[in-house]
Amino acid sequence: PSYLQLLERRNKGQLDADADEFNNFAVDGASRMQTLINDLLTYSRVGTRSKPFESTDLGKVLELVLLNLRVAIEESGAKITHDRMPTLSVDPTQMTQLLQNLIGNAIKFRQQGTSAEAHVGAEHKNSSWILSVRDNGIGIAPDHFERIFMVFQRLHTRDEYEGTGIGLAVCRKIVELHGGRIWVESEPDQGSTFFFTIPDAGGELSEAPVSGQPARRIAVKDAGADGRAASAASSNPGVESPHATKA
Repeated sequence: PSYLQLLERRNKGQLDADADEFNNFAVDGASRMQTLINDLLTYSRVGTRSKPFESTDLGKVLELVLLNLRVAIEESGAKITHDRMPTLSVDPTQMTQLLQNLIGNAIKFRQQGTSAEAHVGAEHKNSSWILSVRDNGIGIAPDHFERIFMVFQRLHTRDEYEGTGIGLAVCRKIVELHGGRIWVESEPDQGSTFFFTIPDAGGELSEAPVSGQPARRIAVKDAGADGRAASAASSNPGVESPHATKA
Protein backbone atom coordinates (compact mmCIF):
# COMPACT_ATOMS: atom_id res chain seq x y z
CA PRO A 1 0.00 0.00 0.00
CA SER A 2 1.04 3.61 -0.60
CA TYR A 3 1.69 6.16 2.15
CA LEU A 4 -1.67 7.76 1.37
CA GLN A 5 -3.43 4.43 1.83
CA LEU A 6 -1.61 3.86 5.12
CA LEU A 7 -2.64 7.31 6.34
CA GLU A 8 -6.21 6.66 5.28
CA ARG A 9 -6.32 3.40 7.23
CA ARG A 10 -4.66 4.93 10.28
CA ASN A 11 -6.89 8.01 10.45
CA LYS A 12 -10.17 6.52 9.23
CA GLY A 13 -12.91 7.29 11.76
CA GLN A 14 -10.61 9.37 13.95
CA LEU A 15 -11.25 12.60 12.05
CA ASP A 16 -14.44 14.28 10.90
CA ALA A 17 -16.38 13.22 7.82
CA ASP A 18 -14.82 15.91 5.65
CA ALA A 19 -11.30 14.72 6.48
CA ASP A 20 -12.22 11.13 5.62
CA GLU A 21 -13.65 12.31 2.31
CA PHE A 22 -10.52 14.30 1.51
CA ASN A 23 -8.38 11.24 2.28
CA ASN A 24 -10.53 9.18 -0.06
CA PHE A 25 -10.08 11.74 -2.84
CA ALA A 26 -6.31 11.73 -2.33
CA VAL A 27 -6.05 7.94 -2.40
CA ASP A 28 -8.29 7.69 -5.47
CA GLY A 29 -6.32 10.38 -7.30
CA ALA A 30 -3.00 8.70 -6.52
CA SER A 31 -4.35 5.35 -7.71
CA ARG A 32 -5.56 6.86 -10.99
CA MET A 33 -2.20 8.54 -11.51
CA GLN A 34 -0.34 5.26 -10.93
CA THR A 35 -2.59 3.49 -13.42
CA LEU A 36 -2.00 6.24 -15.97
CA ILE A 37 1.78 6.07 -15.51
CA ASN A 38 1.76 2.28 -15.89
CA ASP A 39 -0.36 2.50 -19.05
CA LEU A 40 1.90 5.17 -20.54
CA LEU A 41 4.95 3.01 -19.84
CA THR A 42 3.22 0.10 -21.54
CA TYR A 43 2.39 2.26 -24.56
CA SER A 44 5.95 3.57 -24.87
CA ARG A 45 7.50 0.10 -24.60
CA VAL A 46 5.41 -1.38 -27.38
CA GLY A 47 7.35 0.56 -30.00
CA THR A 48 10.64 -1.16 -29.19
CA ARG A 49 11.20 -4.74 -30.32
CA SER A 50 13.63 -6.17 -27.83
CA LYS A 51 13.62 -9.69 -29.27
CA PRO A 52 12.84 -11.43 -32.59
CA PHE A 53 9.36 -12.75 -33.22
CA GLU A 54 8.93 -16.43 -32.47
CA SER A 55 6.60 -19.19 -33.54
CA THR A 56 3.67 -18.88 -31.13
CA ASP A 57 0.54 -20.97 -30.69
CA LEU A 58 -2.21 -18.38 -30.30
CA GLY A 59 -4.37 -21.07 -28.72
CA LYS A 60 -1.95 -21.15 -25.78
CA VAL A 61 -1.90 -17.35 -25.72
CA LEU A 62 -5.68 -17.32 -25.51
CA GLU A 63 -5.63 -19.78 -22.61
CA LEU A 64 -3.32 -17.41 -20.71
CA VAL A 65 -5.55 -14.43 -21.52
CA LEU A 66 -8.60 -16.23 -20.13
CA LEU A 67 -6.63 -17.12 -17.03
CA ASN A 68 -5.65 -13.48 -16.54
CA LEU A 69 -9.28 -12.39 -17.01
CA ARG A 70 -10.74 -15.14 -14.83
CA VAL A 71 -12.07 -12.83 -12.12
CA ALA A 72 -13.76 -10.47 -14.60
CA ILE A 73 -15.26 -13.42 -16.48
CA GLU A 74 -16.65 -15.05 -13.37
CA GLU A 75 -18.00 -11.84 -11.84
CA SER A 76 -19.73 -10.77 -15.06
CA GLY A 77 -20.88 -14.23 -16.14
CA ALA A 78 -19.21 -13.65 -19.50
CA LYS A 79 -19.35 -16.34 -22.18
CA ILE A 80 -16.30 -16.71 -24.40
CA THR A 81 -16.00 -18.87 -27.53
CA HIS A 82 -13.26 -19.12 -30.13
CA ASP A 83 -12.22 -20.64 -33.43
CA ARG A 84 -9.14 -22.79 -33.70
CA MET A 85 -6.20 -20.45 -33.39
CA PRO A 86 -3.18 -20.42 -35.74
CA THR A 87 0.49 -20.64 -34.87
CA LEU A 88 2.18 -17.42 -36.03
CA SER A 89 5.53 -15.66 -35.88
CA VAL A 90 4.83 -12.95 -33.29
CA ASP A 91 5.86 -11.51 -29.95
CA PRO A 92 3.87 -13.75 -27.55
CA THR A 93 3.84 -11.18 -24.74
CA GLN A 94 2.41 -8.51 -27.02
CA MET A 95 -0.15 -10.92 -28.48
CA THR A 96 -1.28 -11.70 -24.95
CA GLN A 97 -1.67 -8.00 -24.22
CA LEU A 98 -3.52 -7.40 -27.49
CA LEU A 99 -6.09 -10.15 -27.00
CA GLN A 100 -6.44 -9.37 -23.31
CA ASN A 101 -7.24 -5.72 -24.08
CA LEU A 102 -9.84 -6.63 -26.70
CA ILE A 103 -11.54 -9.38 -24.71
CA GLY A 104 -11.35 -7.28 -21.55
CA ASN A 105 -13.13 -4.46 -23.37
CA ALA A 106 -15.82 -6.88 -24.53
CA ILE A 107 -16.46 -7.74 -20.87
CA LYS A 108 -16.22 -4.15 -19.63
CA PHE A 109 -18.45 -2.49 -22.24
CA ARG A 110 -21.35 -4.91 -21.94
CA GLN A 111 -24.94 -3.74 -22.09
CA GLN A 112 -26.62 -3.14 -18.78
CA GLY A 113 -28.53 -6.13 -17.48
CA THR A 114 -26.89 -8.61 -19.87
CA SER A 115 -23.95 -11.01 -19.69
CA ALA A 116 -21.06 -10.28 -21.99
CA GLU A 117 -20.53 -12.63 -24.91
CA ALA A 118 -17.36 -12.62 -27.01
CA HIS A 119 -16.13 -14.77 -29.87
CA VAL A 120 -12.50 -14.82 -31.01
CA GLY A 121 -12.31 -15.62 -34.69
CA ALA A 122 -9.44 -16.59 -37.00
CA GLU A 123 -9.55 -16.67 -40.80
CA HIS A 124 -6.77 -17.04 -43.36
CA LYS A 125 -7.09 -14.71 -46.33
CA ASN A 126 -4.69 -13.21 -48.89
CA SER A 127 -1.45 -14.27 -47.20
CA SER A 128 -2.57 -12.95 -43.82
CA TRP A 129 -4.50 -14.12 -40.82
CA ILE A 130 -7.52 -12.01 -39.91
CA LEU A 131 -8.27 -12.34 -36.21
CA SER A 132 -11.31 -10.80 -34.60
CA VAL A 133 -13.07 -10.29 -31.29
CA ARG A 134 -16.85 -9.98 -31.64
CA ASP A 135 -19.01 -8.93 -28.69
CA ASN A 136 -22.61 -8.14 -27.83
CA GLY A 137 -21.82 -4.91 -26.00
CA ILE A 138 -22.92 -1.30 -26.16
CA GLY A 139 -21.42 -0.70 -29.60
CA ILE A 140 -19.69 2.32 -31.10
CA ALA A 141 -20.96 5.03 -33.43
CA PRO A 142 -19.19 5.04 -36.83
CA ASP A 143 -17.87 8.59 -36.37
CA HIS A 144 -15.76 7.33 -33.43
CA PHE A 145 -14.12 4.42 -35.27
CA GLU A 146 -10.80 6.22 -35.75
CA ARG A 147 -10.85 8.22 -32.55
CA ILE A 148 -10.94 5.19 -30.24
CA PHE A 149 -7.46 4.09 -31.39
CA MET A 150 -5.87 7.40 -30.35
CA VAL A 151 -4.16 7.93 -26.99
CA PHE A 152 -6.35 9.36 -24.20
CA GLN A 153 -9.50 9.28 -26.34
CA ARG A 154 -12.44 8.13 -24.24
CA LEU A 155 -16.09 7.91 -25.28
CA HIS A 156 -17.40 7.58 -21.71
CA THR A 157 -16.77 9.19 -18.36
CA ARG A 158 -14.73 7.41 -15.69
CA ASP A 159 -17.89 7.13 -13.61
CA GLU A 160 -19.42 5.01 -16.37
CA TYR A 161 -16.39 2.88 -17.26
CA GLU A 162 -12.92 2.75 -15.75
CA GLY A 163 -9.84 3.20 -17.88
CA THR A 164 -7.28 5.67 -19.17
CA GLY A 165 -8.08 5.72 -22.89
CA ILE A 166 -4.79 4.05 -23.81
CA GLY A 167 -5.74 0.37 -24.27
CA LEU A 168 -6.81 0.50 -27.92
CA ALA A 169 -3.88 2.76 -28.80
CA VAL A 170 -1.63 0.02 -27.41
CA CYS A 171 -3.49 -2.53 -29.55
CA ARG A 172 -2.88 -0.46 -32.68
CA LYS A 173 0.84 -0.14 -31.94
CA ILE A 174 1.17 -3.88 -31.37
CA VAL A 175 -0.62 -4.75 -34.61
CA GLU A 176 1.35 -2.21 -36.66
CA LEU A 177 4.61 -3.48 -35.15
CA HIS A 178 3.65 -6.90 -36.51
CA GLY A 179 3.01 -5.48 -39.99
CA GLY A 180 -0.78 -5.60 -39.76
CA ARG A 181 -3.69 -3.24 -39.31
CA ILE A 182 -6.63 -3.01 -36.91
CA TRP A 183 -10.16 -1.71 -37.38
CA VAL A 184 -13.64 -1.98 -35.92
CA GLU A 185 -17.14 -2.60 -37.27
CA SER A 186 -19.97 -1.61 -34.97
CA GLU A 187 -23.26 0.16 -34.39
CA PRO A 188 -24.61 1.60 -31.14
CA ASP A 189 -26.38 -1.07 -29.05
CA GLN A 190 -25.46 -3.74 -31.62
CA GLY A 191 -22.11 -4.92 -30.31
CA SER A 192 -18.68 -4.49 -31.91
CA THR A 193 -16.21 -6.59 -33.86
CA PHE A 194 -12.55 -5.65 -33.73
CA PHE A 195 -10.48 -7.07 -36.58
CA PHE A 196 -6.70 -7.18 -36.93
CA THR A 197 -4.38 -8.77 -39.45
CA ILE A 198 -1.08 -10.59 -38.94
CA PRO A 199 0.98 -11.48 -42.03
CA ASP A 200 1.28 -15.20 -42.62
CA ALA A 201 4.81 -16.49 -42.08
CA GLY A 202 3.97 -20.12 -42.65
CA GLY A 203 1.55 -20.24 -39.73
CA GLU A 204 -0.77 -23.20 -39.28
CA LEU A 205 -3.79 -23.97 -37.15
CA SER A 206 -2.85 -25.09 -33.68
CA GLU A 207 -4.96 -28.20 -34.17
CA ALA A 208 -6.55 -29.74 -37.24
CA PRO A 209 -10.25 -28.91 -37.69
CA VAL A 210 -12.63 -31.82 -37.28
CA SER A 211 -15.52 -32.02 -39.70
CA GLY A 212 -18.91 -31.33 -38.16
CA GLN A 213 -17.56 -30.13 -34.82
CA PRO A 214 -18.36 -26.67 -33.46
CA ALA A 215 -15.69 -24.12 -32.59
CA ARG A 216 -13.86 -24.76 -29.36
CA ARG A 217 -15.26 -23.30 -26.18
CA ILE A 218 -13.33 -21.87 -23.29
CA ALA A 219 -13.90 -23.71 -20.02
CA VAL A 220 -13.24 -21.50 -17.02
CA LYS A 221 -12.86 -23.58 -13.89
CA ASP A 222 -12.41 -22.88 -10.22
CA ALA A 223 -8.82 -21.77 -9.70
CA GLY A 224 -8.23 -23.99 -6.66
CA ALA A 225 -5.05 -23.92 -4.63
CA ASP A 226 -2.74 -24.08 -7.61
CA GLY A 227 -4.26 -21.02 -9.26
CA ARG A 228 -5.06 -22.77 -12.53
CA ALA A 229 -8.34 -21.32 -13.71
CA ALA A 230 -8.65 -21.58 -17.48
CA SER A 231 -8.31 -24.35 -20.01
CA ALA A 232 -9.39 -24.81 -23.60
CA ALA A 233 -11.72 -27.73 -24.13
CA SER A 234 -9.56 -29.02 -26.94
CA SER A 235 -9.86 -32.71 -26.13
CA ASN A 236 -13.64 -32.58 -26.31
CA PRO A 237 -15.11 -29.71 -28.34
CA GLY A 238 -18.53 -30.57 -26.90
CA VAL A 239 -17.55 -29.65 -23.34
CA GLU A 240 -19.40 -26.66 -21.94
CA SER A 241 -18.96 -24.58 -18.81
CA PRO A 242 -20.95 -21.88 -17.00
CA HIS A 243 -18.98 -19.34 -19.05
CA ALA A 244 -19.20 -21.02 -22.46
CA THR A 245 -21.71 -21.28 -25.27
CA LYS A 246 -21.79 -22.92 -28.65
CA ALA A 247 -20.12 -20.85 -31.32
